[in-house]
Amino acid sequence: MAEKVMKIGIMSKEDYRRRTIAIARGEYKPRKGEPKIWFESMESLGQILSGQNQKLLRLIKDRHPASLTELETISGRKKSNLSRTLKTLSNCGIVDLVKEKGTVRPVVNATDFQVELSI
Repeated sequence: MAEKVMKIGIMSKEDYRRRTIAIARGEYKPRKGEPKIWFESMESLGQILSGQNQKLLRLIKDRHPASLTELETISGRKKSNLSRTLKTLSNCGIVDLVKEKGTVRPVVNATDFQVELSI
């Protein structure tokens, strides 16, 4: 699998709100290559890319599980825990949850991350 870099931004909630309003008003056009995923702090990003979640992403990338049940078996994590974690990772665009024949197959979208910090 080719490595895909995901750009992640860190910006205060207030600055993000101002940025969003400026975009909606047409006063600001996001630059090409600017992060599309933003977090309020390094701590919130750290929760998403925790060591446990990094292991899970590597496992999915390397083993290509065909379903959450298979991922449960190879990861040793409960399906309900996996579902919550994968939904969060999917909301951030890090993982796709592909529905196939009554099952859900996780696919890793990003293998490398660049962080842009705005203070």
